[in-house]
Amino acid sequence: MKKLLVPTDFSKEAENAVQVAAQLARKHDCEIILLHMLELPFNNLADTPSMSELPEAVYFMKLAHKEFETLLQKDYLKDLTVHETVDFNEIATGILETCNNHDIDLIVMGSHGSEGIKELFIGSNTEKVIRTSNTPVLVIKNEHAHFDIKEFVFASDFKNDNKETYQQAVKLANLFEAKMHLLNVNTPSNFTTTAASKVRMMEFIDNNTFDNYTINIYNDDTIEKGILNFSKIVNADLIGISTHGRQGIAHFFNGSISEDLVNHAKRPVITFKI
Repeated sequence: MKKLLVPTDFSKEAENAVQVAAQLARKHDCEIILLHMLELPFNNLADTPSMSELPEAVYFMKLAHKEFETLLQKDYLKDLTVHETVDFNEIATGILETCNNHDIDLIVMGSHGSEGIKELFIGSNTEKVIRTSNTPVLVIKNEHAHFDIKEFVFASDFKNDNKETYQQAVKLANLFEAKMHLLNVNTPSNFTTTAASKVRMMEFIDNNTFDNYTINIYNDDTIEKGILNFSKIVNADLIGISTHGRQGIAHFFNGSISEDLVNHAKRPVITFKI
């Protein structure tokens, strides 16, 4: 892990993400790219000059760079390699393009808990980033004076198309030196016996050298509740889930469960795209 992308609107929620990224960068020798997106309403008008030449764009760019000056003075960023970027684009599109252009290893985003992601990350922007990003997305809910991951819940249906995301999760667990709690949630509408679930999970991780894990089958009313309740029991420092592009969470992660989990979890959540 060498490059971290932190989209920011300079809110407190976004700064929580910057602080976590700073801790990761200091511990793992990473660069940080801070990204502020300017969504101006006239970027589709004909016969306009380039966005950077518009008076409104110049004004907001100056404001953004002033905010960056203040942010970069923070003690927690001292002696780190930090780059600031201001871009004109839709928020989700700009984040994904920046990942591609700079070979980003991890996106770190700030969130406002159960109310969803505020200001910069409103409504569908979060969903778009989570569902379309090929780069893992770490969503931070609160301020973390010490971002230390020791108990890592990885929730999955443990079907074959999740194996690639599992490998990404294993790399992260090794990086953090964390124990991974493999979790399969049973619900009344999608029930499998404990024995059958355990066999499927063991076959899924067969031939993998990672051995710092536990196997867990948990019953609950919904997948989301099961993940949240189990994570509370083990006092998880991080929850990991697999996403399936624009189709949402693969197999048993249906509908808006990915966005709901990200919004409702009180713990950090990381998503990996299948």
